[in-house]
Amino acid sequence: MKAMVLKGICNISENREPLEQVHMPDPVPKKNEILVKVTACGVCHTELDEIEGRTPPPRFPVVLGHQVIGRVEQAGKEGGRFQVGDRVGVAWIFSACRTCSFCRQGDENLCPDFSATGRDANGGYAQYMTVPEDFAHPIPERFSDSQAAPLLCAGAVGYRSLRLTRMKEGYTLGLTGFGASGHLVLKMVLHKFPTANVFVFARSEKEREFAKQLGAVWAGHTEESAPEKLNCIIDTTPVWKPVVEALKNLKSGGRLVINAIRKESADKSYLLNLDYPKHLWMEKEIKSVANVSRNDVKDFLNLAAEIPIKPEIQEFALEDANRALVELKERKIRGAKVLRVD
Repeated sequence: MKAMVLKGICNISENREPLEQVHMPDPVPKKNEILVKVTACGVCHTELDEIEGRTPPPRFPVVLGHQVIGRVEQAGKEGGRFQVGDRVGVAWIFSACRTCSFCRQGDENLCPDFSATGRDANGGYAQYMTVPEDFAHPIPERFSDSQAAPLLCAGAVGYRSLRLTRMKEGYTLGLTGFGASGHLVLKMVLHKFPTANVFVFARSEKEREFAKQLGAVWAGHTEESAPEKLNCIIDTTPVWKPVVEALKNLKSGGRLVINAIRKESADKSYLLNLDYPKHLWMEKEIKSVANVSRNDVKDFLNLAAEIPIKPEIQEFALEDANRALVELKERKIRGAKVLRVD
């Protein structure tokens, strides 16, 4: 099969082609797995974290990609949940132990043996991949393959982030950073909480205009103050500055949810600007998001089909994965980037 492979950690600003196109043997499903013929795979900022070493794969070479859509090509001997030809999706959660206290209470995302697609196991930047069938998801018919791909990560982790804000009708919500996840959260909020107001903070004028087109009541630069204090804010950026800036926009008792697998260290010194009375006092909270569970993916797919949420997408050929990643690094974003796989 054809695959785009990462062979080692590098700085994508210096090496603009971190992935190498190779041919490798088609994977063979184990007894509890399915073989998926990939048709689309979303491109996520987490791939930049893997490439640049902030969340490094345990071994190389590795096939990245954890927003995977495809058709079941073959089932293992103990398979039975899916039939050949079924359309399925594979998200960031590739597997978990299923027996620890976190798994038993539905928090598989916190499992000590959590395994990530495209990091701990080969993912969807390839023509084929395997996955435990219990960790694959049926995809609602109303979405095309490219529309469905970003729902599996940007949408699912956005759904979990929104849930962790404790959002209510009539609340004010801030979104700092407005890429794939942010624009899906905005669509969710407008459906679930019609009287809520959403405020967007973004460096790019194009992102701010896009947010207002989608229904944000206000959009400003990361360092601007919102017209009013906010009940909750979701940060989807890879840096520290927006965290400090967001805290000053929270109401007393407000909550900041950080939806990022890692933070880059380039602007870590900005944390020295943290002022306790200004940013943290009055019982403000900071909550991080760690991975997603299967229920997050399932519940969000159902919600997305109900609304329906159809993400804004930019398509690239599999061979152009490096270009898509460089554009993501350079913040050339409008919606979500998706690789089409022949």
